[in-house]
Amino acid sequence: MDTNLRKRIRAGDHDAFGDLFDAYARSVYNHAYRLTGEWTTAEDVVSLTFLDAWRLRAKIDEEGGSLRPWLLGIATNVTRNTRRAARRHAAAVARLPRDETVRDFADEVAGRLDDAAQLVVVRAALARLRRAEREVLALCVWAGLDYAAAAEALGVPVGTVRSRLSRARTKLSEHMELSQTVGQVRDDRITAVRPLREGNR
Repeated sequence: MDTNLRKRIRAGDHDAFGDLFDAYARSVYNHAYRLTGEWTTAEDVVSLTFLDAWRLRAKIDEEGGSLRPWLLGIATNVTRNTRRAARRHAAAVARLPRDETVRDFADEVAGRLDDAAQLVVVRAALARLRRAEREVLALCVWAGLDYAAAAEALGVPVGTVRSRLSRARTKLSEHMELSQTVGQVRDDRITAVRPLREGNR
């Protein structure tokens, strides 16, 4: 973004802010989706991110380059808050009295397992990461920010970004290798019993 646009946004120019939205809404959405895995939540994060950006516009430096790292930093914070609120809501719902009649979703879930298998493995691997490691991974690997830009977005030193990303990559690699090994063993067992199960139908 050029300096003139930064100045216009700081001054509260709605057209300039609209240009900012047009330029980076998709990037913010992608970042939020990678952090949450839920498109509806990602859409909410986009809205809240740009609301916060408008509220915080006076903090933008008049000199500088792209505002993308700044927006992704806001989106990261919004995502944290959104997920925290979701956990509180889920905890409150869990305390409500439950209906004894519960629908059996087993057949429906089983029908989707094959198509979602890879996604499940990836999500499980990401879930093993600390939040800070997931955020750095999302910014550096998926959003394509360099270390300096990611550090700016998160408000941490560049060295912290490097170490978090290194740990994240190591953990993901170990988990994916383990999942692949377990999957191969499971597939072998399924293959071995399938003729017997089919013969008993």
